[in-house]
Amino acid sequence: MEKSEIQIIVGKKIKELRIQKGITQVELVGRMRGEIDPTNISRMESGKTNITIYQLYRLSEGLEIPMKDFLDFELPEKQI
Repeated sequence: MEKSEIQIIVGKKIKELRIQKGITQVELVGRMRGEIDPTNISRMESGKTNITIYQLYRLSEGLEIPMKDFLDFELPEKQI
């Protein structure tokens, strides 16, 4: 699996969790004390950036969820 594929999967998970909480990207930035640009949230959710552990931590604080929730997914089966 390519790095970009994992970034897309994690990004979709971030977006899914944010939407479940009923929070916009701008509101999420506010909950993160505004130390991140809203366009960065968009890039994370679309898988266009490699998210750091610290960014996941900050997202988890903003969404008030455990960090492990971002990684709670199954990887697609490898095709031979």
